[in-house]
Amino acid sequence: MTTTESASARYASIEDWSSAELVAGILEGQFAAIGAVQGASEAIARTIDAATERLSAGGRLIYLGAGTSGRIATQDAAELPPTYNWPYERALTLMAGGETALNKAAEGAEDSEEEAVRRLEVAGVGANDVVIGLAASGRTPFVIAGLTFARERGALAIGIYNNRGGKVGEACDIAVLLDTGPELVAGSTRMKAGTAQKAALNCISTGVMIRLGFVYRGLMVEMRPTNVKLNERAAQMVADLTGADIETARATLAEADGVIKLATVMLTRSLDRNEAQAALDGAGGNLRRALTSGRQ
Repeated sequence: MTTTESASARYASIEDWSSAELVAGILEGQFAAIGAVQGASEAIARTIDAATERLSAGGRLIYLGAGTSGRIATQDAAELPPTYNWPYERALTLMAGGETALNKAAEGAEDSEEEAVRRLEVAGVGANDVVIGLAASGRTPFVIAGLTFARERGALAIGIYNNRGGKVGEACDIAVLLDTGPELVAGSTRMKAGTAQKAALNCISTGVMIRLGFVYRGLMVEMRPTNVKLNERAAQMVADLTGADIETARATLAEADGVIKLATVMLTRSLDRNEAQAALDGAGGNLRRALTSGRQ
C-alpha cells in the first residue's frame, strides 16, 4: 500500500527533470488531489448535513491539526467571520504547538495526546460542537486523541486524512478519506495532500454556511463591509437584490449600519429599519424567509 510518505518510481529522477517537466508533474499532482476529494464526495455531503444540524443549535466549529494540516485548518476558520459574519468565538483552531506553530514548525507537538485533550477541555467542547481533525498521515496522536475526546463529550467528530487505514478514520463519527497517494517529493504533504484538505474544507465550510442561510442568490449577504472595496461590493449587492439604483442602495445600507440583509429587506418590502429588523428576527435571520414572510 502506497502512502503520502512512499517514494514513487514515477518521481525517482525528478532532480533531472527540466523546469517545464517539474511544473507539469506538480500540476498533475494538483489535479489528482481534486480527484481524491471527488472520491470523498459522499462523506463530505454527510458532514455538511450533520454539521449544519449541530451548528444550528448554537455549536462551534473546532479544528484540530498539526503542521501543514493545522495551518490549512486555521485558514479555513479565519475566513469564516469576514465572509459570513460567523462569530469568531464559534470558529476555533487548536494547532498542535500553539499559535507560534503557525509560522515556526513545531513538529514534535503533534505527538502530544495530552495537549489535545487539555485544550478541548479548556474550550469546553460539548454536544453541539463540530470538531474537525486533519492529519495527512492519518496517525497523528494529537488529532486522534482530540477526536476521541470530542466524541466522548458528545461532539460531532469529523476526521480528514490522506492515508488509507489511518487511525484518524477510526476515531471519528464521519471519516473523510482523501486518498492522494505518494507526493512528488515523498512526505511533503503540503502538496497533493494539502491541496485535497483545503478543497475538502472549502466544500464543508461553504456548504454549511449555505445550509445555514448565510448565502442568498449566490451572494455573501452576511459579509462584513469593513473597507471601501467591501462597502462598495455590499452596496452593489443591495442594488442587485432589490432593483434599486446604487445611490439608494448606498444610503439604505448606511442607514442599516452596513447590514446587507437589513438594507435588502428595507428596500424590498418598503419597511423602516425597525420593521425590517423585526422581519429578519422573525425569520431567524434567513433573508429569503424575511423577504416573503407576511405576504399573501
